[in-house]
Amino acid sequence: MDNTPRTELKRVLGPWAAASIVVGTVIGSGIFLVPKTMIEKVGTVEAVFAVWVVGGLLSLAGALSYAELAAALPEAGGEYAFLREAYGPLWGFLYSWTQMWVAKSGSIATLATGFFLYLTTFFEPLKGVIYTVPLPIGPNGGPLEIQYGQLFAIALILSLGWLNYYGVKLGGNVQVAVTFLKVALIAAIILAGLALGQAHAPETASVAPLTFSGFIAALVAALWAYDGWNNVSMVSSEIKNPQKNLPRALIGGTLCVIAIYILANAAYFHVMAPSEVAGSTRVAAEMMRKIFQAPGAAAVSVAAMISIFAALNGSILSGARVPYAAARDGYFFHAIGRVHPQHHTPGVSIVVLNLWACLLVLSGKYDDLFNLVIFASWILYGMTAAAVLVLRKKRPDLLRPYRTLGYPVVPILFLIGAGVLLFSTAWERPRESAMGLGLMALGLPFYYYWKRQKARK
Repeated sequence: MDNTPRTELKRVLGPWAAASIVVGTVIGSGIFLVPKTMIEKVGTVEAVFAVWVVGGLLSLAGALSYAELAAALPEAGGEYAFLREAYGPLWGFLYSWTQMWVAKSGSIATLATGFFLYLTTFFEPLKGVIYTVPLPIGPNGGPLEIQYGQLFAIALILSLGWLNYYGVKLGGNVQVAVTFLKVALIAAIILAGLALGQAHAPETASVAPLTFSGFIAALVAALWAYDGWNNVSMVSSEIKNPQKNLPRALIGGTLCVIAIYILANAAYFHVMAPSEVAGSTRVAAEMMRKIFQAPGAAAVSVAAMISIFAALNGSILSGARVPYAAARDGYFFHAIGRVHPQHHTPGVSIVVLNLWACLLVLSGKYDDLFNLVIFASWILYGMTAAAVLVLRKKRPDLLRPYRTLGYPVVPILFLIGAGVLLFSTAWERPRESAMGLGLMALGLPFYYYWKRQKARK
């Protein structure tokens, strides 16, 4: 029997790093794009702001619920640990399986590709094709084209993976710096719109009639724009004084994001008429073009790249902790549970996650895969919020340094929001939802294999 003590992760991330993971991971490119979808669905500016507020309150309800769980169970993996404690190891495993192979890896691939697409504003040759794979594995069954930009995206993923491999404190410091820069640039865009932009001419007609289904569709878009606030819980085992800093980061970071989104939309709709927002694919860039001409639009591309960069680093920093936590419990490949003896990071997990994300970039299928697990992922998010209720009954002895404000109404509100999103997704994409559950189910044979291995030991 090996009695060598295991190398563990270290608590080196302070409160600013924790908060920057929340803000930096949530705010990606959605702040520059989503208002178009929302105004098309609800028709009026007032309704758009109502959707942002409702979506923000639902996300805040989730953050308040997660804060109790994170403070009581400050372990690596976040939802993995919460689901395991509330419902048993199977549900924690299914979360880690989905995150590793589709959800988190697909998110990393999407962000890196989004970065290179914004970069083509300045370097058009990145769109060029470097090689064509003469096999029917590309879009619509055609050949697969490899672009220069995809290689750039892979280099970006590997660079940030290397950075986080060599120390979570280093990755955390980078996260603080780029998140601060991102917020400063977005604040400059907001100030430009509100202070320097000329108010648009009033419009009497709405873009579209306000309906319940339209409001729900816009709310789904808002919830996706708010998605990511939960990522800080994945690095719970590396946060200093987690009983205080995790709730503060979750709640304070989410409130900060809500304020930024509402102020940004106030700037957009001050300068641009609702019909202009509905007709623009890049709302922020169009607003800045109206104020500063072409240089203003270019500045938005720079801000978008920095925003995506922060979200990408936050996803890499936090995402590798989920399969690592499952592996430490014996429910994933053994090597993924190793901690680097010098750097105190889950090095193998970081490498595997990033290499898989690079393959998804090359395949061009990351969007398809990511869309497949929307339904399955939100089932697990809803179950995590419900874990607050479950563990109050199942583990009344559990030390809870923070208790959810407004319990039990707040967790139930988040459950309602998750239910709305699940119903909408199942209604709009029944085939993708069923396939997402199928992808999750592919992990079951592995789970039962690892469970038998644990029983033998």
